[in-house]
Amino acid sequence: MIGLIRKSLAEFVGTCFLVMIVIGSGIMAQNLSSDQLSILLANTIATGAGLTALIWIFISTSGAHFNPAVSLIMFLKKELTLKQFFCFITFQVAGGFFGAILANMMFGLEPLQISTNERSGMNIYFSEFIATFGLVITILGVRKLSTLAVAPAVGLYISAGYWFTSSTSFANPAVTIARVFSDTFTGINPEFIMPFIVFQLIGACLAMLFMNFIQSDRSHQL
Repeated sequence: MIGLIRKSLAEFVGTCFLVMIVIGSGIMAQNLSSDQLSILLANTIATGAGLTALIWIFISTSGAHFNPAVSLIMFLKKELTLKQFFCFITFQVAGGFFGAILANMMFGLEPLQISTNERSGMNIYFSEFIATFGLVITILGVRKLSTLAVAPAVGLYISAGYWFTSSTSFANPAVTIARVFSDTFTGINPEFIMPFIVFQLIGACLAMLFMNFIQSDRSHQL
């Protein structure tokens, strides 16, 4: 029981800080520049660097998922029990929510906001499918080489995802929900979160099936 509490708290704090980094860096960039290129670049660098550090900090405790889609994959691969899975996603969503509130407070904004930022369209939803598919194959592929290599690989992939996807690569249901509560550059109107999450989860599951196939013993023998 104590072990599960430790792991769940690691997921809570890790997701909380991840959301603070995503939202806070977006607010800071907006405060410093009106240029969209500069804002996105600053948000990218902060998120990639921060995510890398957070994974290194918590990977030995909980696996550093910070993402219900990743936890779902680990559950389906029987690396998490059902109880662990539900604890992880609960603490991830709660951590993300608190991260959004804290980010708003740090910049003198109303702590609890609802975003009006529209992110809609099949191209954007499809981008979330691609982004999450890529994230999962990055994790499952790189961890075969080295657990410690997962952190920089994920940080680099998410940084790239900001630029090659039209959605700026949320690729995370907990972060998607959290971003509803900040009406800033990184926010998302709650009307659009369900398509985001559905496409994220589909992308994650298909990525797992793909990696199961190419990493199977049979595929190595062919």
